[in-house]
Amino acid sequence: MKNPREFPALPLSCGRVMTVLQQLKKWGEFVKFSHTVFALPFALAAMAIAARDNRGWPGWEKFLLILAAMVCARTCAMSFNRIVDRRFDALNPRTAGRHLPTGAISLTAAWSLCVLSGLGLVAAAYLLNPLCFYLSPVALFFICFYSLTKRFTHFTHVFLGVALALAPVGAWLAVKGSSVTPLEIVQMKLLALAVILWLVGFDIIYALQDYEFDRTHGLHSLVVAWGPKNALAAAFLSHLAMVAVLVIFGLLCRFRLAYLVGIGIITLCLFMEHLLARKRTLNWIQLAFFRLNALISVVFLVVVLAEVIFKGGFRFTGFK
Repeated sequence: MKNPREFPALPLSCGRVMTVLQQLKKWGEFVKFSHTVFALPFALAAMAIAARDNRGWPGWEKFLLILAAMVCARTCAMSFNRIVDRRFDALNPRTAGRHLPTGAISLTAAWSLCVLSGLGLVAAAYLLNPLCFYLSPVALFFICFYSLTKRFTHFTHVFLGVALALAPVGAWLAVKGSSVTPLEIVQMKLLALAVILWLVGFDIIYALQDYEFDRTHGLHSLVVAWGPKNALAAAFLSHLAMVAVLVIFGLLCRFRLAYLVGIGIITLCLFMEHLLARKRTLNWIQLAFFRLNALISVVFLVVVLAEVIFKGGFRFTGFK
């Protein structure tokens, strides 16, 4: 039987666990870790398509390295965004409660996270293959450069789209490396273009929240340049183009019924997103931005996996 004097240590241990969990939650909120669901499914779908030609799953090690690279890249980009935008965030009522303006996270800690996650991306790329390693500095440049573009161009949404589109391209190259075929290059470009068009559309919707603030503080976006009504029309056209590109992409990948059903669901989600966006209230925009776009990316991943596994003769050799 244990000494009763040992039991008071239990609440202290629980307190430490709670402190760690609170810290993890704080840092997760700082980089909006929940928004990883946007890019990651497209990256995993690209990985599955690339692995289909190899007739087998790339293996747990490569899968985890791809996952680590994606998480590190996004963490680096988001922490850099919070750092360079901290003064604007402090002035904007919508963002004044963020961690850097309130002092909940120090600037030094934010820079440390940014640098360490950037190094994590390079390290993961090095372990994947030489091509990914050589391209990792290019990826770091693009994913961080976006945060500066709102200061000088109204097409900041396009730069963000390019940054997000690097995720599926990187995952594809992580599997195939320099052995990627000309057809796969075309497929990668189409998937990247679809992601860019998707991002441009929903980032315009997201920018509606800050229209007045951006206009009065000299920040650029298509909403500021064209006004909310015209910008929403451009977002709608961008999403229509995205659907068309995804259809062409599916044809080149020889996808069939499951993929077509997925495209139908994605199209319905996009229409709902624009209906909600026209209400132009914070709650509706958040719903259109997060939930529907998260559903779009997850649906895309599910139908691609269905096509690859059940139609492409895919074998899970990597799980042995």
